[in-house]
Amino acid sequence: MSADGHLLGVMLVCGHHIDGATLYVDDPDPDPDHLVKAGEWIASRPLTEGLTTWTLDAPSAGWTTTTPLTPLAARTTYVLYGGTKDNSWSSTSTGFTLADRAVLRPGTVRYERVTEDGDERAVTVSVSAFEAEGCDGF
Repeated sequence: MSADGHLLGVMLVCGHHIDGATLYVDDPDPDPDHLVKAGEWIASRPLTEGLTTWTLDAPSAGWTTTTPLTPLAARTTYVLYGGTKDNSWSSTSTGFTLADRAVLRPGTVRYERVTEDGDERAVTVSVSAFEAEGCDGF
């Protein structure tokens, strides 16, 4: 969440590179050929190791919106993930609902933390904590 209330995409690249990000509607029975996109963004250059952010609902320097963010609906789970143009690499995805979004404050991020057991659990932490620990387990 930005200081002025915009929903942000936050990507921490832990290796390889990422070319863009897609927000899609979570479907318990997904057909990979028919994902319902809620937004899609392409970085102006490949993202390499480190943290980057961009606004999902407004133009952002260094990003091209290929599918504008659709209005988010209640009782719907959305999933954000990053990937490469050739599908050779992707990020861990993070799911959220409007209720999860309501918990976000400026300077916080929601992500799937990998536990010591190898499981994933959604947590909301400061951006600095995410940058410090987000690559743990990868």
